[in-house]
Amino acid sequence: MSVSLKLTASDEALRNGEGGAAAAAAMAILTAFSEALGAGALLDISRAHIDGCLYHGQVSLDFVDKLVAGGGRVRVPTTLNVGSLDLIHPELVLLSPEEQSPARRLMQAHEALGCIPSFTCAPYQTLYRPQFGEQIAWGESNAIVFANSVIGARTNRYGDFIDLCCALTGRAPAWGLHLDENRRGEILFRLTGFPASLEPADGLFVAVGLLIGAASGERVPVIDGLPTPRDEDQLKALGAAAASAGAVGLFHAVGITPEAPTLSTAFGGRAPAEIIEITPADVRDALAHLSTVPDGVALSAVCLGTPHFSAAEWDRLIPLLRAAAPNKGIPIYVNTGRATLAALEASGALAGLENFGLIPVADTCTYITAILQKLDGVVMTNSGKWAHYAPGNLGVQVAFGELEECIASAVAGRVVRR
Repeated sequence: MSVSLKLTASDEALRNGEGGAAAAAAMAILTAFSEALGAGALLDISRAHIDGCLYHGQVSLDFVDKLVAGGGRVRVPTTLNVGSLDLIHPELVLLSPEEQSPARRLMQAHEALGCIPSFTCAPYQTLYRPQFGEQIAWGESNAIVFANSVIGARTNRYGDFIDLCCALTGRAPAWGLHLDENRRGEILFRLTGFPASLEPADGLFVAVGLLIGAASGERVPVIDGLPTPRDEDQLKALGAAAASAGAVGLFHAVGITPEAPTLSTAFGGRAPAEIIEITPADVRDALAHLSTVPDGVALSAVCLGTPHFSAAEWDRLIPLLRAAAPNKGIPIYVNTGRATLAALEASGALAGLENFGLIPVADTCTYITAILQKLDGVVMTNSGKWAHYAPGNLGVQVAFGELEECIASAVAGRVVRR
């Protein structure tokens, strides 16, 4: 049975043009989208995060330019995802001025709509991090799964254009993961065969993310037996891998994430529709498939920070770099948010690290923008997301490893793993 979308008087007013041409267009698109979903109403959102400032072609710019021309302004605090350029370090971008121009215009057009120029895929690391239970409209797959799972805020997987329409209207469809009944677990992943004192290694969280992403489909996964993470960055890595390997927008980790204090609570008192065991062999196999080269091959670069490196991750990396002092001339690119980078530079924490090959990258990511100097060698990363996408996006060979292994490899000049 179809559900009729009920709009409030203020919704109707926006659609009828009382808030200007851009708001009317955004509400018309959002209404049609909500009707297609079968949503019965719209709900208020407190903030938004926009994925569409990454240039994919002229249509991206045309859409936003029309909203700017129509006097559009976002109605809630709205952060921006990565763009196609590093505006902080333009010398790193290996594109001609003609190629850069539309990408820069797109980033500027979003600012003209009142969006905050955060240009990070990790808005949860900024001052605009939501709180538990907040209704938000976020684009960017890793940000969506982090907000839903780790914070307990509420958003669906909003794609380009729809996320911006939500921001311009302050509204989103009352549907999907915004609603209690759709946030309960549906499929159980149980870690089996691991030692009782299982170490919370970064690779474990990446592997579990890949495994649940590949097997969950549209269902909400629940993970039982995961060790207490060292920090939220490990959950960030899990969610990013799950969203890359599949369509996961929310996961529950029993005893760890806020909506899963117990197994029963995570499932809302229901039995799981399916139970899948994750064994040590499964973890090893998942991680093995992230690498396209064996150990020992010559290294051309290291890429870290996908999703963007947090302050806590920098706190781990900087002592490693200073202690290891790589001198083989291998660039170590670290993708990070501009706000995080500004704080590091102001504190002097990065002083002298360029001598060890450190190259901070802001506003974008090295797997989507032409930054890497060499594409014919092997790139090592500690990111499941980077390893998943870079071979297809860039055509590079990839070696996956823990952060310590990445730095040890930069020292050795070849892929080294424990």
